[in-house]
Amino acid sequence: MLKIGLVGFGFMGRMHFDNYVRLMAEGEPIELAAICDLRIDELKDSKANGNMSTGQEIYDLSSYRLYDHVEKMLAAEQLDMIDLAVPTYLHAEMACSLLERGYHVFCEKPMARYSADARQMAETAKKHGRKLMIGQCLRFWPGYVYLKEVIEDQRFGQPTAGYFYRGSGAPKNWFLTEQLSGAALLDMHIHDADMIQWLFGPPEKVSTIGRNVIPGSGYDIASTHYAYPDGKVINAQVDWTLEGDFGFYMGYRVNFERGNIVFDGSSVTVNPNDQPGFKPELPADDGYYRELKHFIAAIIHDQPLVICTPESAAASVALVEAEEKSANAGGAWVSVDVMG
Repeated sequence: MLKIGLVGFGFMGRMHFDNYVRLMAEGEPIELAAICDLRIDELKDSKANGNMSTGQEIYDLSSYRLYDHVEKMLAAEQLDMIDLAVPTYLHAEMACSLLERGYHVFCEKPMARYSADARQMAETAKKHGRKLMIGQCLRFWPGYVYLKEVIEDQRFGQPTAGYFYRGSGAPKNWFLTEQLSGAALLDMHIHDADMIQWLFGPPEKVSTIGRNVIPGSGYDIASTHYAYPDGKVINAQVDWTLEGDFGFYMGYRVNFERGNIVFDGSSVTVNPNDQPGFKPELPADDGYYRELKHFIAAIIHDQPLVICTPESAAASVALVEAEEKSANAGGAWVSVDVMG
């Protein structure tokens, strides 16, 4: 039985909680043994804000052991795996400490505030023989998994262009301090930057323009071009300024030699050049569920992580850093070194 401790009970912590409850109900050999948050007494009876809906608004945690400090939890519990759903600026220090003490760690994205810290996390996991996976959930999201399969088997030829987008209103609190969150580029756009690198490999260079209105809050709108040796045209945009009733949106359009694929946030449409378009049948489960199921299986069966290695997640943080450097230089082309 894999015993899990969940650290952080905000929006993403609750999203993970919902999926652990489902996995336990489905018979996975796991136990969500304890939940920890500095504000646990307040959060257990209040709603959490996020750009998607969690399974419940108010959670009944009466059957779980609750802690207000991670060290109290670790001292009292015999745990195998820790799920870190805490602010970005805490990821590296907490993950490395837990890995050094022998815990497997699932850590929310972005991996760390800086790529040097992300690489240290990967090195620590390797040194201590523990598994570390970052919640780059799009690698497990059905619409993006389908796109990956199409690229790899070349069923419509080589990709020639791609456009990726995500947008919402601005988050609150520490997210609006660039030094802590990395702003829209690192917190939100990291999903698409990670996806572009996962689908096409690292670009040679990037050019980013962005808007930075409030001093210290970082870029709230940005657009990046990614340069590849074969000349394919790849762009990604992020927007944190979509208030009112907009909500949240993510999507893509990728062109191939013999067709194109469009994801509108809810469904995928394939448009071959020489036949009618169609909607492929995709799994119903979202990426949050699929990533946790994958990580748990890797621990239980002692399998290597192949879909989302810590090294690849660290490379995506480095890619975003190159984009930020370009934006700071007014869109100048910046070479990408994902290896540090």
